[in-house]
Amino acid sequence: MQLAFTIPHIHRIKALVMPWEERVTGADQTRLAKWADKLGFGMLYVPEHHIIPRKHLELSGPHHLSAYSTMAYWAGATENIRVNATIAQLALQHPIVTAKALSSMDWLSSGRVTITFGAGWLEGEFKALGVDFHQRGAMCEEYIQAIIELWTKENPEFEGTYVNFRDMAFEPKCFQTPHVPIWFGGDADAVLHRTARYASGWAPFLTKPEDFPAKIDYIKSQPDYSGQLKDVFYSFITSRVGEGHVAINDPKARAGQHKQAILDRLGWFNELGVTWSALPVPELNHVEEYFDYTQWIAEEIMPAVATTTPHAGPAGGD
Repeated sequence: MQLAFTIPHIHRIKALVMPWEERVTGADQTRLAKWADKLGFGMLYVPEHHIIPRKHLELSGPHHLSAYSTMAYWAGATENIRVNATIAQLALQHPIVTAKALSSMDWLSSGRVTITFGAGWLEGEFKALGVDFHQRGAMCEEYIQAIIELWTKENPEFEGTYVNFRDMAFEPKCFQTPHVPIWFGGDADAVLHRTARYASGWAPFLTKPEDFPAKIDYIKSQPDYSGQLKDVFYSFITSRVGEGHVAINDPKARAGQHKQAILDRLGWFNELGVTWSALPVPELNHVEEYFDYTQWIAEEIMPAVATTTPHAGPAGGD
């Protein structure tokens, strides 16, 4: 199992954020990204919302970063660590623009990009951006096909309901072959079908961990399964937030646990098929204390989980 590094203040979701995080600046985040790279963490990740309707402010907060610009900035500030979005909203940007942003980022970083796409859930955000919320599933299906076409074909062509192009050139291609690793985030059957067809990773959200093996089997059982699925990303904090960013009380998903409790939970995740996880941000007084905390993770937790091989075994408890 690999550990991703949680950057504080990448959002202000009430169920997840600690009060001290709001004092963390962009400069602090840059230092932390470089620190994570030095410590040997496997990935930095950033969620995405473009705009928040005021009726959702209490739970979601106003502060959300742009996924692609943040990923590119962190990639430029580091040397080895991967960058990802969890999630980037696929239907809210034209696929040609998305494909170019990600292939440029991957080419410039010598292949350190992974992307987790999602369909999105906040209807008011779609309305503000002029995108039909109820067409987002069909749009995602076309958009991912078009993106893969642009990334992999010398003379890309696509004809669909939402996107069309032919007689066009598209470079740079991705540094990685055949392209940037694609993950999908979400739990609906349509997301699992899309994961089966196109993705090498899945990031569950509302699915309970004990149900992961059944969902993984479902993905792999699809008649058009591509055979690519190898990664499942599930952070400790994911079980603390529900649909619409409603808070869920899960003490075992909070920071401040002793070493063995953390290792036990990660071991349980591993049994359920999780290949990537991340530990929650603790209650601290200042960002400098987070450097110490993450060094402790690197020294005490990372070596213990680095050699684990995930498998979808029997569902255990913690």
